[in-house]
Amino acid sequence: MSVNKAILVGRLGRDPETRYTSSGQAVCNFTLATDETYKDRSGERQKRTEWHRIVVWGKQAEIAQQYLHKGSLIFVEGRIQTRQWDDREGQKRTTVEIVASNFRMLGGRSEGAAAGASAGAGASHGAGMSAGGVDNDVQAPAPDDAPSAEVTDEDIPF
Repeated sequence: MSVNKAILVGRLGRDPETRYTSSGQAVCNFTLATDETYKDRSGERQKRTEWHRIVVWGKQAEIAQQYLHKGSLIFVEGRIQTRQWDDREGQKRTTVEIVASNFRMLGGRSEGAAAGASAGAGASHGAGMSAGGVDNDVQAPAPDDAPSAEVTDEDIPF
């Protein structure tokens, strides 16, 4: 048995870009930033940002193009895919991306697209419009609702 599943909650690093294949199918690409905060050995607070390439296909791609924008907070569910190709100079290139099977816009109306509010995007904090339809009952935790308590050495039971 094997599983290839990625679940991310983060903010778009740029506006989505949508293209169409020769057969007319939409494909949308954007980057998603996820953050983690931790204390280093000296006790200083550090923040690390990881960037993810997201690919959305079909009707979901059209929804992403219409309602998402740079800074949008979203939940993404999909699979990890690695692609290789030769660039113009003949160099082998590799990229790792998340092929989204489902995404959900999070945040309030101020964080969602203004036009998307009428379609149900961000009607209340943490309850957004879903694309993909399969797991519409999945509720991703909103960062504002998460406890802000830090884990210290004393919290670790061993």
